[in-house]
Amino acid sequence: MQFTYDEFCGSDFLEIKDEVYNYLIKARRHKIDDEIYFRNLKDNNIYLYKLDFIDKKKALFNLISKEEKIVENKNKLHIGWCVIEPKTVEKYIASLNEIGVDKITFIYADYSQKNFKINIEKLEKILINSSTQCGRSNIIKLEVCKSLEQFIKENDDVYFLDFSTVCIDEKKDEIKTLVIGCEGGFSKREKENFDDNFTVGFKVDLILRSETATLSASSKILL
Repeated sequence: MQFTYDEFCGSDFLEIKDEVYNYLIKARRHKIDDEIYFRNLKDNNIYLYKLDFIDKKKALFNLISKEEKIVENKNKLHIGWCVIEPKTVEKYIASLNEIGVDKITFIYADYSQKNFKINIEKLEKILINSSTQCGRSNIIKLEVCKSLEQFIKENDDVYFLDFSTVCIDEKKDEIKTLVIGCEGGFSKREKENFDDNFTVGFKVDLILRSETATLSASSKILL
């Protein structure tokens, strides 16, 4: 791990218990006077603490130093991801965090199953763990939108990933917001909102799963 996450780090004294205690003290076997880096993933600071006290349920740290250290992708990408099976999102969202996607808005499109519920709290826990592993100083911002029309209304210069003669590679430097369809793609009604100048595709005509398309498009734009 690049750092340990604790939402309360930043104060002169830090107390850890439960899951963080078990990881640092029981699993990693840290001892008195060990120095450990923490982030709260709310500010851009990384905090260095010294382990000062340990008992059977908690450990106490003293703050040694703090440093502003921003670790993120310099390019910003907002994905409008039409809602798919939540378990699939949970499986792939850590990879999107590592790639450097800035924001994901989950859109209930015409072909999205309305009974699929996006658990933001659960996804944020996955993202926190991802950031501690890859060193990112924040996590993907998450939102939910009730329709594609609303998303288009609330965002400027929206691109759409669909079958197109314009390859995403040709537009990757211009794309800041990209909508990716769910299983089944976009409805005829939704496609009426598309502008050919803002529709891109891949070089192949293969039909990709939504999660495959999301990872592939994000990688092309950000990496």
